Amino acid sequence: MRARVYITFIALLILLTLAFIASRAAKFVQLFFEHSGIAITQDEVAAAHNATIPDSRPQLIPKIIHQVYHNWHDPKNETMPADWDELRQSCITLNPGWEYKLWTERKSREFISKNYPWFLKTYDGYSFPVQRVDSVRYFLLLHYGGIYLDLDNGCLADLTPLLYYPLWVTDGGRGALSNNILASRPNHPYWTLLTNSLIPYNYNYIFPYVTISYASGQWFLTAIWQQYHAWLPTAAIVGKEGAQENQLHRLMMDDRPEAARWVYFSQARGGTWVNWDNRMFLWIGDHLFLLGLGISGLVGMAWWGIRRLCCQRGREYTKLKDREDDDV
Repeated sequence: MRARVYITFIALLILLTLAFIASRAAKFVQLFFEHSGIAITQDEVAAAHNATIPDSRPQLIPKIIHQVYHNWHDPKNETMPADWDELRQSCITLNPGWEYKLWTERKSREFISKNYPWFLKTYDGYSFPVQRVDSVRYFLLLHYGGIYLDLDNGCLADLTPLLYYPLWVTDGGRGALSNNILASRPNHPYWTLLTNSLIPYNYNYIFPYVTISYASGQWFLTAIWQQYHAWLPTAAIVGKEGAQENQLHRLMMDDRPEAARWVYFSQARGGTWVNWDNRMFLWIGDHLFLLGLGISGLVGMAWWGIRRLCCQRGREYTKLKDREDDDV
């Protein structure tokens, strides 16, 4: 009898563990499918800007371009590679009169130390240097507002039409949202929620790609994006008057040939933070359906095995009881 209770307890424990893992996996997988917010193409941004000349809408985002250059291979060398410098110059040339801020490793740490000292220990303690590049961009937009671009992105046109939205991120049209190009007004509550979530999300997930992506990178940004929208009042979701500040946009930047064209940005070489496990997780990202089937199959097999074991034990106890009755 005790053995049967023990087996039942172990079986329930295993099932509860599997259920917890499945629920967490389902929540995680949602990061790679349909996202909240308002999708808008770059052509639609241009059309809205040109609908009235001059644009009658209030400009919400300041004319500031932020870029971050941390040379973690040679921290004392702040000279940017020629191809990235050419991309940087394209944005400066096409946006005269804008303030341009290049944040080196030294300037980034000084900014965090001065304005957000509560985060400095986490900032210094990140396992991977790119996580400091990830996190500082969020604080820069919270503090200053403006447009942030990765160094492997350049400009194709004047960015002024993009300044009439409270906040937008980029969406590649498949998988998680991207954090390579971001924009907002200063002190937007989304960045407050996101920066306050950096410490709770700061785990080592064994795999470098997962740790970078989910502790500070694009998976993290997507998770907080979904959380922010889940907390919005109904008025903001349905777009009632007065809810403009809550309307977050996804600027579409799908690079597939059939997708909407890019009007404002270009893409060059990147991948400076690539680790050994990147290819594996990129393959997983392209085969999520097969991965889901595999996980479901493993859970089903575990459930079948536990039921079979319990039933088999039950039959053994029944036979033993029958034998005792015969002896009496």
